[in-house]
Amino acid sequence: MSETHSPASSQATTIKKTFSRQTTVAINIAAPPQTIWKLLTDADRFKSWNSTIVDLTGKIAPGEKIQLRSTLAPERTFKLKVKEFEPHKRLSWGDAMGTRAYTLTPNSEGGTLFTMSEKIGGPIFPLFARMIPSFDEAFNQFAGDLKSAAEEND
Repeated sequence: MSETHSPASSQATTIKKTFSRQTTVAINIAAPPQTIWKLLTDADRFKSWNSTIVDLTGKIAPGEKIQLRSTLAPERTFKLKVKEFEPHKRLSWGDAMGTRAYTLTPNSEGGTLFTMSEKIGGPIFPLFARMIPSFDEAFNQFAGDLKSAAEEND
């Protein structure tokens, strides 16, 4: 099994362009998509397993809105809308500046390849891009936290 197609541990990568930035992480989790989906969609328990979240309120469901504070910018509350909600497969939320997507793909070992990707940008992105911290370490931590929680709960 090659690391590129089936990562045992997560290593986030970021692609920077003039008008956007995209960060992605992928990790194999020894749990079925249903177990991971339950963790990703339970707003009340989100911060109990995810050390990158300060607070998350709202309902993670189609068309709903959530408010999220992360450890990267704890003083800021992000008001996000659930954009995609395909049970056990794909979830995304975001605002006008960006979207974070979670993809769950069953793997040959009976587990799940979890991928998280966030693209932020727009016409005025170059004006504030340097003020946005790198997401790489937080994405690695998120993936590791999810892996631990899912494997413990399965």
